[in-house]
Amino acid sequence: MPRFQLAPRTIRLQLAVNIIVLGSIYALIACGYVLIYRVSRVLNLAHGELMMLGAYLVLATASLFNGHPVMALAAAILLSLLTGGLVYIFLMRKMTGEMVLAAILTTVALGILIRGVVFLIWSAQQQYPAQALGVSNPSFVLFGGARISFWSAALVATTIAVYGALFIFLRFGRWGTRMRAAGQNPLLAAQRGINLHGVYALAWSLSTLTGAFAGILMALDSGLTSSMPVIGLKAFPAALVGGLDSFAGALVGALIVAGAEVLLIYYVDPLLSDVVPFLVLIAMLIVRPWGLFGTREELDRV
Repeated sequence: MPRFQLAPRTIRLQLAVNIIVLGSIYALIACGYVLIYRVSRVLNLAHGELMMLGAYLVLATASLFNGHPVMALAAAILLSLLTGGLVYIFLMRKMTGEMVLAAILTTVALGILIRGVVFLIWSAQQQYPAQALGVSNPSFVLFGGARISFWSAALVATTIAVYGALFIFLRFGRWGTRMRAAGQNPLLAAQRGINLHGVYALAWSLSTLTGAFAGILMALDSGLTSSMPVIGLKAFPAALVGGLDSFAGALVGALIVAGAEVLLIYYVDPLLSDVVPFLVLIAMLIVRPWGLFGTREELDRV
């Protein structure tokens, strides 16, 4: 519907819905950045590519489980979880004890490798996993006339569920407690008998899983291209704005970045889409370099 035919109240409500959906995307991706950094102090700059790989895995599993979309999605999610663990076991484990910069550059190389593999297997053409699975994407009318698609609503619900599950896991779970201990003092944790490599592998698996959730749901909602890692890169400022060591900060930072992006796109220029997250990041670095919920100590470590 053209913008001029919508009532001002409907426009405001639709903008709010768009902010929530985009904020959920950024939050779901950003929590993967935070999880890896909190546990191992490594910035995973291949997170966007791993997210994209999870979405492309749906295309592979859709052909294997033809006519069974639930099984295909479950298989893609399990493969993404396994991929994260394998990345640590066969690649990042060798970086343990090395300079942090070496580990970060390794993730950059990993991202380039994943992009190349995806391009060779699936090409650069836009794909539609929802069509491959045989599922639809109906739109629902919310209060005030605002609309939201089914997979966008599923993405918002998934974000809430992931953050709730991570809170319970890290606060009350045995392995969650080990992950917090490894992040705070890895030497002391190892002396207490905690298997650091097991903790790090689990962190990489969970981080890749959260990214895969975002990638899969975005692909089901609007299609899939090899440029998806750009969205992962735009979510990185959200993690930094909130504080790279805080899940609550990642959530708040995602909403701030998404709000600024949606409003500037609507009221100023859609071409600002790829610029706004980094403008918000620059402003935050000037005012509070360690983020809204971060600490000065974590800034020193970075």
